[in-house]
Amino acid sequence: MRVRFRFLLMAAAAALVLLATPASAQQLAKRIILKDGSYQLAVKYEIKGDRVHYLSAERGEWEEVPKALVDWEATEKFEKDRNNGAPPPEAVELDRELEAERKAEEAKTPLVAPGLRLAEDSSVVLLDNFKGQPQLVEIEQNGSDINSNKKNNILRAAINPLASAKQTIELQGSHAKVQAHATLPAIYVNVKPPDQGAATNAPQQADQAWDRFKIVRAQVGKDNKRVVGAIKIAVYGKVSQQQNLIPTTAEQLAGGWVKVTPKEPLEPGEYAVAEMLGKEGMNLYVWDFGVNPSAPPNMQVTTPDASATPDPTPQKVPELSKRPK
Repeated sequence: MRVRFRFLLMAAAAALVLLATPASAQQLAKRIILKDGSYQLAVKYEIKGDRVHYLSAERGEWEEVPKALVDWEATEKFEKDRNNGAPPPEAVELDRELEAERKAEEAKTPLVAPGLRLAEDSSVVLLDNFKGQPQLVEIEQNGSDINSNKKNNILRAAINPLASAKQTIELQGSHAKVQAHATLPAIYVNVKPPDQGAATNAPQQADQAWDRFKIVRAQVGKDNKRVVGAIKIAVYGKVSQQQNLIPTTAEQLAGGWVKVTPKEPLEPGEYAVAEMLGKEGMNLYVWDFGVNPSAPPNMQVTTPDASATPDPTPQKVPELSKRPK
């Protein structure tokens, strides 16, 4: 976005220069290029002795410059290139700067498929494949309820059961909004701290493991709900959680991203990305999705950029030491 804005700004500035050109300089201006790299815009010029007289395209007046200060080779080359349709040096330099800025912006986030790169402000994204085309789908965070005969709505916290010996963690609805058509979807989680642009509600304490995100199988229960976990309280007060965890691999990528991938193809059904908080249990806010190869297309997907240069190599960073589980 910054690159495009800068380009438009420079284009507007160039347009203002052209509009300010006097009527007497309507023809395309020539350039008298000096040896120090600067130049003068001239409607026409002529050499008189040791001086070069030129009609300034900017000021509409006759001016002069010492002949010895002119770089005649560069002046003639510019005129020849322009007649052959070559872009001016400023345009070439601008293209070079814009390309460098574009590559610098792209380097901040991983490339997950040819022409398909993660957005820096995304949180949790699913890489799907719909009719042979890779697509990125943002997964929204969904708050779960604890069902213990009386319902408790817990906002963004670890489970802290109080009232019942057994409680279930439930999501509203029998199906998630996002349905993966691929049975081996990759999940990308942005674990950067909020002040670095992460848009996730997950806790960002420094002592949290980067590979704390797991895939949980949800069971569709009664009353049009999905159960993603359960809590049990022993008679002596010990609290334990149960989740139907799917075996996954976690891979740390550049830009503060973690890639979570199932080790085996997922069966059609309902799932969720859950954040494990160590001894505190599981975060009640999860990112839910389903797997259904015959599902209709997802809404608001990101498709590959055909103009992008393919680079299938993931951007990895050295793996950090894992904290004890």
